[in-house]
Amino acid sequence: MLRNRISLRLGASADAPAIGAMSRDLIEAGLGWKWTPARIGNQIRRRDTNVLVACEGLRQVGFAIMQFHEDSAHLLLLAVRNGYQRRGIGRTLLKWQHATADVAGIATIQLEVREHNHEARRFYRALGYEDVVLLQNYYRGKESAVRMARFLRMSGNLADCVAASTGPALRPDSDR
Repeated sequence: MLRNRISLRLGASADAPAIGAMSRDLIEAGLGWKWTPARIGNQIRRRDTNVLVACEGLRQVGFAIMQFHEDSAHLLLLAVRNGYQRRGIGRTLLKWQHATADVAGIATIQLEVREHNHEARRFYRALGYEDVVLLQNYYRGKESAVRMARFLRMSGNLADCVAASTGPALRPDSDR
């Protein structure tokens, strides 16, 4: 469970270097660095994106970045520093983003996760996400991803969500 000394707040420009470093070290390891501080700063300034930061005192220990569209949202990045994992921080960050999506009338939240990251896939499944499609060589042509989705409410665009996926559909219990 999230301890009282961890607080959540919206990201500010000054958070971009720490978030970028966490992305590089915890998410993009082995792929090259795409989510640089400059790119994170751009996300922080976007009106259609929530950058949420978990802090212990002044230290950023986790973050979640979600971009919102008309009736769907995309979890771009989620990470929690080593040493802070398995304490409910990631779950709390994601639940905050889910609540925001619900208030915004979002029908579907999507994300991509490395195909072989079974631990992350179990984490997302426990929070209501389903495997939708396998995306071959999604990560810079080096590694495949699984697109996962959480359906908050049915919409006319549900079929569009699945149709927009480019790859073979996965069985609900498939870990490939």
